[in-house]
Amino acid sequence: MKYIKLAVVVAAVSISGCATILSEDSATVNVATSTGKKIDVTIDGQNYTVPGVVKLQKDGQSKVIKTSDADCASSTAMNRKVEGVFWVNVLSGGLFGSTTDSATDAMWTYDDNVTISCQ
Repeated sequence: MKYIKLAVVVAAVSISGCATILSEDSATVNVATSTGKKIDVTIDGQNYTVPGVVKLQKDGQSKVIKTSDADCASSTAMNRKVEGVFWVNVLSGGLFGSTTDSATDAMWTYDDNVTISCQ
C-alpha cells in the first residue's frame, strides 16, 4: 500500500506542469520612459499611465506598448520569454508537465522592465 501511494504521488507530480502550478496567470512589468516623462499608453486595449508597474495577463503572445505622445516612440515591443520554473520541469524529466505548461501558456512571461524611448 505504501508503494501505491508513492507511485500515485510521483505520477501526479510528473504529469503536472511546474510553471502552471508555481507561477501566476499574470506578470507584473515595470514600464518606464527614457526621460522619466509621464505618458498614457495602451497595452492589449487596456490604458495605463507610466512610468509605473502594469499587470499583464500571460497569453503566450508578445505585447506591444502603444502611445500617441509625440515625444515618445509610438510603439515598443514587450517580448515574451520562458518562465524560469518551466526549465525545472523539463530538467526533472517532466515531459508531460512541460507539455501542460506549453498548452496553458504558463511557460511564458515578460521582461521585468521595459523602457519606452522618449526625446
